[in-house]
Amino acid sequence: MELPERVALIEVGPRDGLQNEKNFIPAKNKIEFISLLKDAGFQEMELTSFVSPKWVPQMKDAGEVIGNCLDDSRNFVLAPNKKGIEMAVESGVKHIAVFVGVSNSFNKKNINKSTEESMNELRPQIEELKRKGYFVRACISTSFYCPFEGKVDEYEVLKVCQEFEEMGVDELSVADTIGMANPKECYELFTLLKHHLRATTLITAHFHDTRGMALANIFASMQAGIDRFDTSAGGLGGCPFAPGASGNVASEDVVYMLTQMGISTGIHLDKLLEAAAYISPLLSKPVASKQFKLHQNIEQK
Repeated sequence: MELPERVALIEVGPRDGLQNEKNFIPAKNKIEFISLLKDAGFQEMELTSFVSPKWVPQMKDAGEVIGNCLDDSRNFVLAPNKKGIEMAVESGVKHIAVFVGVSNSFNKKNINKSTEESMNELRPQIEELKRKGYFVRACISTSFYCPFEGKVDEYEVLKVCQEFEEMGVDELSVADTIGMANPKECYELFTLLKHHLRATTLITAHFHDTRGMALANIFASMQAGIDRFDTSAGGLGGCPFAPGASGNVASEDVVYMLTQMGISTGIHLDKLLEAAAYISPLLSKPVASKQFKLHQNIEQK
């Protein structure tokens, strides 16, 4: 059994975790949440996104959040289209995330374009960003299952990944958007990607824990050679355009599992739990991660 000695965790709670939250979280609280997460040791994080406040009102304060949270670590801002990318560049960030759904139905529900149309629109934008020295992360949604089309062909995922590689992206975040993947499917897809993609391309796995499979899927992905994972403090998350998608895999549960296995993450679990405890009272539903609930029970005794 070959497993990595160290795993990089990319904290997505402030963006992916909060984007579908019903209670509006004020910018000052988002900024403090991000500060606590950075203090816990995260060197890579999704801070916010430049999207239409009509469709994702939780992200309407993106400019204020970015203005208070940039530092020398890898701070991602999600930008879904040309306008979003322009706003991200103007904000001063150096790490920009774009996204596309492998499934046409999901992509059309999300940004009203087919997958091919999105890729054609993104190509000149990404190539220009790379000419200017930006780090570009491509988030690839519905890489396993689509809420509208069902099972997604793994070679369609590979095709999208290879197109992004040709554009020059630095990282591919491959997502189980609705949390339907199983460990066998994860091992097979990531083995395929590792075999066909360049060794210099960063491959990150992004799991939702809709059916309680995320930790098992992470384990299977590590066996396939993946050592980067998106996680969300408190298991926050859910896509507004993906019916049935629950929260992301909880950062604290992943940190605990990896630590117990002797795999280094550089994340301090106690400080991570403090960050989850800070944001918890502001949310519309309780934090449900195993480690957080265990920590709360111990604190109350």
